[in-house]
Amino acid sequence: MRIAAALTAVAFSIQTLPATAQVITIRTVPISQAHQFDLLPSLRGGMGGVSIAVDDSLDDPFSNPAKGVRIHNGRFFSSPGLYSVSNQSGAGRHLPLGGLVRSGPWFGGVALALQQLDLNRASGFPIPALDCRTCLQAQSDQVTPTPRSIGNSYAHVVFGRALNSGLAIGGSASWAGLRGVDGVDLLYAGSAGIQQSGHSLDLRIGAMKAWAGARSFSALLLHNRFATTHDVTYLDQFWDPANQQFGQRVRTEQNLDQTNNWGLQLEYRHPLRAPGWRLGWLATTNLMSHPKLPNYQIQQVQSIPRDPGNSEALNLGVGVSKTADRSTFGLDLIYEPIWSHTWADAVEATTTTSGRTIPVGGKTIENRFRFSNAVVRMGVAQDLPLDRSDKVVGFQLGLAVHSINYSLAQRDHVQAQSRTLDQSWVEWTPTWGLSLRMSSWEVRYRGSAIHGTSRPGVFGDRIFTPTESPNTLVAPNGPFSIGNVRVMTHQVSISFPLR
Repeated sequence: MRIAAALTAVAFSIQTLPATAQVITIRTVPISQAHQFDLLPSLRGGMGGVSIAVDDSLDDPFSNPAKGVRIHNGRFFSSPGLYSVSNQSGAGRHLPLGGLVRSGPWFGGVALALQQLDLNRASGFPIPALDCRTCLQAQSDQVTPTPRSIGNSYAHVVFGRALNSGLAIGGSASWAGLRGVDGVDLLYAGSAGIQQSGHSLDLRIGAMKAWAGARSFSALLLHNRFATTHDVTYLDQFWDPANQQFGQRVRTEQNLDQTNNWGLQLEYRHPLRAPGWRLGWLATTNLMSHPKLPNYQIQQVQSIPRDPGNSEALNLGVGVSKTADRSTFGLDLIYEPIWSHTWADAVEATTTTSGRTIPVGGKTIENRFRFSNAVVRMGVAQDLPLDRSDKVVGFQLGLAVHSINYSLAQRDHVQAQSRTLDQSWVEWTPTWGLSLRMSSWEVRYRGSAIHGTSRPGVFGDRIFTPTESPNTLVAPNGPFSIGNVRVMTHQVSISFPLR
């Protein structure tokens, strides 16, 4: 088996960290790329990502376009940011620009972003080479090396209208032109170079109903399409009988990574009897099809080329918040069950050990994953006015904890064998933020540090060991070494009203 990038954090929608994940990601190894797509600003960015019972007028319109009805005054924003992965295993920086506007019952917004990624510079996967001066070597101009710096571009458009009786509807479209995804260059062990290209398209229709007493209900329907191509170059050793010596020849392999996703999210919020308290409920479902998945090469991981598959994922959550004296507290609890089924198609008629023939297109191996994940997010915020002026200083602290637990049941129809596997890990993300708000503008800073993730090919002391009995989707066939990494992100956002 191998990793399906669409089932890692690459299952992408252009939304910021605090937004509730309408696109649920599936990962079977602790590799995260979500920080690459954490582009847009947020009023609650330093509160650990709490969102179920906490409003965020700056970010909410980009997660559910109908929530743009909460825009009272138009504003322009810019949110430059950067991230870095420890052990020199990746870095990136981005510059988004955008605005939100309101005119009568109509509202909308636009966000554009440019991004530069610096790919891994500390790979532990050596390129195969021959240790002799007289050996035949591949021509250097036949190998296209992996670029060390690549650029991506993003665009997001939101529009909607407020109707009568507190009802609002909206739509949005997001597009990303991708020349690279962070960490993908580490997933092809022994390669001499990789070129990435592709795009992502995200379409959303949302509705929101508000009642007196701060009660609200919102619904979101989305369709997300992710498609990238990985052109990977390998140097294969061979024996040249004519010259009686070893040589290297160039081999290029094209891998397609495609996922189509339909999603539905429902949210309900209402105040409690205690002053300042509010309760929220969340239900999200994703139905994914994976027409093509890459043939990743990871050491000590069995490779099955281009498995198709499908997945069903749920998020069921409850959140609570408390506001009083310019302070806000939020807590989210989410249960995340996921079912995924992938398989390998026979490219030619295959005879099994029992003598049965699997026809072309038949399943040679089937993998059934069952996830039981949990997410806990909490955060606090405090605003402090300065000297009876219009200046307000704000502080935020938060923590997000993501526990991933899954089991695999694999059936090899060719060998007539079955095996099971269980694995789990926990990712911790402390967050923090500062803000300065004036009457005509505001500036915000937020940071985070993701712990508990890893990178293959980065030297470290962590052994990823599955426990065996008789969107990355990868099934390790034994322990393999991956290096612990820490992902640091920083973002400064500036916004001011459009008058």
